[in-house]
Amino acid sequence: MHILFLTDNFPPEVNAPASRTFEHCCEWVKAGHKVTVVTCVPNFPKGKVFDGYRNRLWQQEEMAGIRVIRVWSYITANEGFARRVADYISYMVTATLAAPFVRGVDLVIGTSPQFFTACAAYTVSRLKRIPFVFELRDLWPESIRAVGAMKQSAVLIWLERVELFLYRKAALIVSVTNSFRENLAARGVNTSKVRVITNGVDSTRFQPRARDEELVRHHGLEGKFVTGYIGTHGMAHALETILDAAERFRGSPGGDVFRFLLLGDGASKAELMAQARARGLNSVIFVDTVSKDEVVRYWSLLDTSIIHLRKSELFHSVIPSKLFECMGMGIPVLLGVEGEAAGIVEREDIGLVFEPEDAEALCRRLDELFADKDLRQRLSRNGLKAAGRYDRNALATEMLGYLDNLVSRAD
Repeated sequence: MHILFLTDNFPPEVNAPASRTFEHCCEWVKAGHKVTVVTCVPNFPKGKVFDGYRNRLWQQEEMAGIRVIRVWSYITANEGFARRVADYISYMVTATLAAPFVRGVDLVIGTSPQFFTACAAYTVSRLKRIPFVFELRDLWPESIRAVGAMKQSAVLIWLERVELFLYRKAALIVSVTNSFRENLAARGVNTSKVRVITNGVDSTRFQPRARDEELVRHHGLEGKFVTGYIGTHGMAHALETILDAAERFRGSPGGDVFRFLLLGDGASKAELMAQARARGLNSVIFVDTVSKDEVVRYWSLLDTSIIHLRKSELFHSVIPSKLFECMGMGIPVLLGVEGEAAGIVEREDIGLVFEPEDAEALCRRLDELFADKDLRQRLSRNGLKAAGRYDRNALATEMLGYLDNLVSRAD
C-alpha cells in the first residue's frame, strides 16, 4: 500500500502533530508500506525557516524510509488570525499542486488542527480517485471561537459548513479523542466511519531517567522543587495562570523552594516573559524550543508537570499529547483541563486535577504534591503502568489496519 499523507507540520518540528505523524509513518514503513509525506519547510512555531532549509517550490528528502516532499508556503509566526489563514491556504494550494506528481497512491490522509490540509487531501482524492481519510486532531474552526481569535460571523459559519462537508466526504475519519467522535455524532455525521486513535507515547524515547545535572546547574535548580510546562505557549493555553501561581508563592513561607520552568514558543510567549519581568518573578524560567532529543533532558528536571488549557467547554474534548509523555517519563501531572483528559488522569491515577485558570487551586495542588513524597511515587508508578496502554507503535498499527481495510474495500 502507498499512503500519501498531507500535513503542514513534520520533523524537525517538534510539536504534537509533527511527532504523531512521523512516528505513525515510521511504523507503517517498517510494516512494509510506502509512505510519501507532502509538507512545508520546517518553521513552526516562530515562523522562521529552520537552518539547512529554504522555502522553495519543491524539495525532497528521505527520513527513516519516508519520502518527504516539502512545498512552498507563506510563512508567518503562530500569531495573527489573517496571516495564519494565509499560511494555511498557501500550503493547501501548493500541496494540491504537488500531489499529482506522486504516483501509484492508494489513499490520501489530511490531518488537522486546521482543515485546509484536509481540503487539499479531499481535492487530491477526487483527482486520483482514491479514498480520502480525515485525521481529526482539533475541532477547527470551533477552537478559533473558543480562544477568542474570531467572533461569530458569516465567515465562521461558512468555515463550519466546509468542515461538515469534509466530514461527509471522508471515507474514514480518524479522531484523536472519543469526545470528538461524540461531537460529530451530535452534528449528524455518520459515526460508523469514525475510528478513535488517541495520541500516545514513544516508549523508546520517553522513559524514566535521572535528573540532568548539567541542566540543573545551568538553571540553578539545586535543592528546588521543579514544576514545568513544556509545549506551545499559545492563546489556548492561558499560561498566565502559572505566573499567577508563582506570584502567590513569592514571599510565602517555604515558597522559594519552587521553580516554574516554561519551555517552548508561541504567540503568547513574548507577553508572558514581559509579565514575568514586570512582576519580578525570578522563580519562573523560560527556555526556548529545543530539539526532540534535548526535550527529554528537560522533562527529567521536573518533579511534576503542569498541563493547562483555557477554561472552555470546547477543551473538554481535548487530550493534550504531553499527558502521554508524562506517563512515559513517570512524571506526576497537575492537570488544568476539564473533560476527557481529566477522566484519564483520575482513572489512571497519574496526577491531580485543578480547575483551569484557577491559580489558587494550582498552588494548593502543588503544595499537596510537594508535601507528600509517597503520593508522588504512587502517581509516578501508575503513570509508567498506564504508558503501556498508550504505546504509539501499537496505536499506529491499529490505524494501519483501518487504512488497509479501507483500501481493500475500494479495490
